[in-house]
Amino acid sequence: MAKGPTDTLTPATRLVTGGRRKEWTGPAVNPPVWRASTILYEDMAALTDGPKTNADGAFFYGRRGAPTQWALAEALTALEVGAAGTMLYPSGVAAIAGALLAVLRPGEVLLMTDNAYDPSRALAHGLLREFGIETRFFDPLDVAGFAAAICQRSRAVLLESPGSLTMEVQDVPALAAIARKRGLVSIIDNTWASPLGFAALEHGVDIAVMSLTKHVGGHSDLMMGCASGGHEYYRKLRHTAQMLGQTVSPDDAALALRGLRTLGVRLERETDSALAIAEWLASRPEVAQVLCPMLPGAPGHALWSRDFTGGCGLFSFILKGGDAALRNRFIDALRLFGIGYSWGGFESLVVPVDPAPIRSVTPWPPAGMDEGDRFGVRLSIGLEDPADLIADLEQAFAALASS
Repeated sequence: MAKGPTDTLTPATRLVTGGRRKEWTGPAVNPPVWRASTILYEDMAALTDGPKTNADGAFFYGRRGAPTQWALAEALTALEVGAAGTMLYPSGVAAIAGALLAVLRPGEVLLMTDNAYDPSRALAHGLLREFGIETRFFDPLDVAGFAAAICQRSRAVLLESPGSLTMEVQDVPALAAIARKRGLVSIIDNTWASPLGFAALEHGVDIAVMSLTKHVGGHSDLMMGCASGGHEYYRKLRHTAQMLGQTVSPDDAALALRGLRTLGVRLERETDSALAIAEWLASRPEVAQVLCPMLPGAPGHALWSRDFTGGCGLFSFILKGGDAALRNRFIDALRLFGIGYSWGGFESLVVPVDPAPIRSVTPWPPAGMDEGDRFGVRLSIGLEDPADLIADLEQAFAALASS
């Protein structure tokens, strides 16, 4: 455990040292799992003083957490350059909802990128609408169009870059700068890259959200989310989360902490494997386009190269011609890829990509892509040998050809 200043440590070292205060860990490497709802006070004076301090590290009641949760939050904050603190939520969707509810009020307008995660869209069409908050969607690649869409009632913008289905890379610094100049709070779902691959607050974003279910957990066995912000927005996030009673279990926090320690090496391996597989898919005659911003020549690669310091194992590709039935037969023929939602775990996954029904202002397929090339496949590359994964994809293509 680091004993000196940590502000000069690299992200790889912060992954190891973050949150490991001696008063939380004792003599152990990891903080114990504190399962606590009721906190006992020494006397009435201590009970009276309890509510006066609302910060991680100060015991009050179980909803405020204990060392297991505090250690995770502190470790995540250490990774997000510019963050004053991090709030934990029981899922990634809960983190998105918590961030939006912290800054939006009835009568205001939320601008949402049109490639947003489907549950984010459902939140806009459901709860936010019921609360009197209007959502307007904008083309993720149209910076001028975003600026033009801002009105007097606009209060926040939700970004997602790359988009988790179609992988568009947004010009986040430009969009965040416009938002700040016009008085909007910028929020980004930064799950794809994590702070290791994209320093959201350093690029001008106000609040960075991440689904810890994905890369941080890394083992497909927990649900959790987080939101980090500077002093002003961290206070808002904390206040709203506490009003809503948002909390995470200490057992899940311990699992997330364990996953966090190996996040860097897992992301590096998954990224290398994903790039090798994306390059192989780009050479296949059955593939119309590979949507992987890490791949030179792919859509979004220039912005990704400019703004990102890392990637991950998640990308999509579009089958050439065919229909949904053909795409589904391809997925069913895969042997090493599990069919299931989520990503970022040690095992590889596959799901179909059907963005057309959930787009509001941008068409699918986009301009430049043939109308018949609309059925996509999303791969989450895990820790298997990429040669084995390529062989599995190859035999699935062969199964299509023989059917």
